[in-house]
Amino acid sequence: MAKILVTGAAGFIGSHTVDQLLAAGHTIWGVDNFRTGRRENLTEALRYKTFILQELDVAEESKFVEFVSETSPDIIIHLAALVSVPESIANPALNDCLNYQTTRIVAEAARRHQVPRIIFASSAAVYGDSAVCPISEDAPKKPLNPYGSAKLASEKLLFDYAGKYGLTVRCQRYFNVYGPRQDPRSPYSGVISIFLDYFKRKMAPTIYGDGEQTRDFISVHDVARANLIAATRQGLRSGVINICTGRPTSINELWRLLSQHHLKGLQPSYVPSRHGDIRHSCGSPAAARDALEFAAAIDLPAGLAEL
Repeated sequence: MAKILVTGAAGFIGSHTVDQLLAAGHTIWGVDNFRTGRRENLTEALRYKTFILQELDVAEESKFVEFVSETSPDIIIHLAALVSVPESIANPALNDCLNYQTTRIVAEAARRHQVPRIIFASSAAVYGDSAVCPISEDAPKKPLNPYGSAKLASEKLLFDYAGKYGLTVRCQRYFNVYGPRQDPRSPYSGVISIFLDYFKRKMAPTIYGDGEQTRDFISVHDVARANLIAATRQGLRSGVINICTGRPTSINELWRLLSQHHLKGLQPSYVPSRHGDIRHSCGSPAAARDALEFAAAIDLPAGLAEL
């Protein structure tokens, strides 16, 4: 069994990843500064003797490097980030700190203390508004915002470290992740949790554009499983893969699917699309299947029914 350090452990994806790692028998150190993460997300994890939670900001380099030295993990799964695109635009310096500099800090800590593998939470935002769907990993990279640019720059930095210092780096480009623990009140929440919050309040939501824009929605349970595989699979080489389903769904179709489970008669209002919004986004899952033998197991109707 491996010793694994997870940054952003109390977050949406982080807490589900921790749960699956613990269930698989690994020893986990969870790191979070609780800027957006929540302790209640780790209620189940805290029942394990093999889980230690440390309140720590990865951006505090000396403290994080010291923590890596003390714990000597076999693997770091770096999920801590600023994940709000609007906030990355409004505060590019904060975006650089939390989405690029923290990645540098993680990479440097791994180099100094001989951590052989890093799993990095990248994003489909690195592609921007791709003209081709499904999007393969070698598609042009044209991020539309500082968030996507920082993720792309972080990938390059990590692969530089992999080449120079012999680390194994796996960059996971998540598409539109949804599932339990996604907070609809947060500025980075996905459209599914926002829609569910509108249903809960018996209010009609606002849809930007005509609603025919498409996204590749993937369950957080599948994403956590992909992280588990990338962290623990033997013989992996450095590489980048999409974590997606390969199935596009329009926002209008998403609303129709959710309406089957909730109050009928609510009709969304439509307003002009926002500047920089991507029209279509759908990933190719082929590389994940080849490298990790991973394929999404939860289809969208089943995932929505759970919610």
